[in-house]
Amino acid sequence: MHKHTNRLISESSPYLLQHAHNPVNWEPWDEQALERARNENKLLLISVGYSACHWCHVMEHESFEDEQVARIMNDLFVCIKVDREERPDIDQVYMHAVQLMTGQGGWPLNCFAMPDGRPVYGGTYFQKKQWINVLLNLADLWKSEPGKVIEYAEKLTEGVKQSEQLVAPPADAVVTAALLDECIAAWKQRFDNEEGGPKRAPKFPLPNNYLFLLRQSHFTTDAELRAHVELTLTKMAYGGIYDQAGGGFARYSTDMDWKVPHFEKMLYDNSQLVSLYAEAYQCTGNALYREIVDETIAFVKRELTSPEGAFYSALDADSEGVEGKFYTWTKAELQLLFGAQAPQLFDYFNVNETGFWEHDQYILLRRDADDVVAARHGLTAAELKQQVADAKTKLMAVRDKRIRPGLDDKSLTSWNAQMLRACVDAWTVLGNPEYLEMALRNADFLLQHQCRGDGGLWHSWKNGKSSINGFLEDYAFVIDAFIALYGATFENQWLERAEQLMQYAQSYFADEASGYFYFTSALDAALIARKAELADNVIPASNSVMAVNLFYLGHLLGRETWTKQAVMLLAGMQHELKTYGGGYSNWGILQQHVVFPFYEFVFVGKAVDKMRDGCRNYYLPNKIFAGSREPSDMPLFRNRYVEAKNLLYVCVNNTCALPVEDVQEAFARLR
Repeated sequence: MHKHTNRLISESSPYLLQHAHNPVNWEPWDEQALERARNENKLLLISVGYSACHWCHVMEHESFEDEQVARIMNDLFVCIKVDREERPDIDQVYMHAVQLMTGQGGWPLNCFAMPDGRPVYGGTYFQKKQWINVLLNLADLWKSEPGKVIEYAEKLTEGVKQSEQLVAPPADAVVTAALLDECIAAWKQRFDNEEGGPKRAPKFPLPNNYLFLLRQSHFTTDAELRAHVELTLTKMAYGGIYDQAGGGFARYSTDMDWKVPHFEKMLYDNSQLVSLYAEAYQCTGNALYREIVDETIAFVKRELTSPEGAFYSALDADSEGVEGKFYTWTKAELQLLFGAQAPQLFDYFNVNETGFWEHDQYILLRRDADDVVAARHGLTAAELKQQVADAKTKLMAVRDKRIRPGLDDKSLTSWNAQMLRACVDAWTVLGNPEYLEMALRNADFLLQHQCRGDGGLWHSWKNGKSSINGFLEDYAFVIDAFIALYGATFENQWLERAEQLMQYAQSYFADEASGYFYFTSALDAALIARKAELADNVIPASNSVMAVNLFYLGHLLGRETWTKQAVMLLAGMQHELKTYGGGYSNWGILQQHVVFPFYEFVFVGKAVDKMRDGCRNYYLPNKIFAGSREPSDMPLFRNRYVEAKNLLYVCVNNTCALPVEDVQEAFARLR
């Protein structure tokens, strides 16, 4: 039925399958494609994207579906398509090369390389005419002056390799609270204290940044910092970046006001934002934040959860070839839906100049709190809230009949673990048993499908098939999730699994000289450079997550060497954290653990679950929970079990206060 079919037809990635019927003879990244490039002495064209990427779709339509362009690509290059989510290792290497060449990066990423993989030229989105010129000029240069191409490739590859060298932390590095003060002072200069977030566009949610800033405001009682965090969280919750009808966040806002999103919804954003808003609710008691947690989890359960309990990766920005069409509304549509309640609901959702977008479409967003809008219309806040709830039901009923955005239904181990952790965090704060059930179901999925018999992990799962050897991010986030699940259930299997995965990662990912971890396993086929991920981004760096994991496991298991390794890795990041906190905020969270009191809450007795649940209403970010319902030889529990009693020990720096039988008393002592 299709005029063209290429090798991508045998792949499972939705992104690769989107290109399986292009006239371009796309190949997956494998030895067959690389061998053909060597045999035919052709440059590689490595094109990287992901299924929910709007500009990836644009370039596909303009160039990759064009037969004239495809002929040029097929004749002159070996063309390889890469799903950046399936192969983040390839994406990282060639993204770094393009950033060295051009000073910027993004997706689609198009990098040309020697037959052996060494990069020679690249960029992001190219318009059709520009793309044709690049293809012809580069192919001509390779044919006429190959020496010049080889010389540049050698220099560029050396630059990529040099930038990836790991250096052992200096022996005299000191980790202090004062450095965090300097970090925050510099960071505050970039705050947008009118709309929240940074003083620039586009604006990304960056949940880890605000988790760090929220905690720092708590530790230092910095009211200005606390106000900025709350402003940001409220503005994001009110903005068009948040799906006001169905819950869940888009990837980022294109403007300063959180109004116009890039409409794709990613699992990794929503998982981290659930954790952030849950903690913010526990800290502030703001009911808006609880509402965001509940609605976002409902979105994930409804639209991103498989029958097996796995979580899908993303929803596309586009439907019917139009960005945002699924999520926006005309005034006439809304008038018909809202009827007599249109005046107050138009005010609530800003169906006015504020919410107007383009082509007679409106983005639903908020500007004022419920009680403010209610007062303008002579309603109580409760009456308005009910009208809004009814309106959302009507909006979703209509939207469910629309053509849906594309679903990326592969399940990535690292992103699943982040969502598992989010469900645990939401349950820990809100106590909704449904959230813990979702977490346990997903943990069972990971055990059954993504944990291998040799102790390692698979990276991806689709159509019942696990594939791709796990990357450091998979180990980092699964360990983190299992530690959290242990704290929620006090079931030892989760702590044991976390310990086993850490030991595996130490064997196959660690750099012995520096103590840091490479992103790829020692078992993987080598690329032109072996990358280590140190800087935190929209997802925290796998090295910073591993360092926090080492710190937690060191405390829980009595492994002092792991605690010391965590502090050593942190010591090597002091300059980066001081100068650019926004790029190293997860390292900042570890620094908070080290320089401020860090509490071990140790529960022993038959009713430890009830005692742990009693901690729900207290905000104390620097803590871990451990519990045992029976006598145990684990270091934290040794000689602490007393028959017929339920005891809580609170310990700091290997010193424990006398046990208490009442949670309230334990927290009173900490004030």
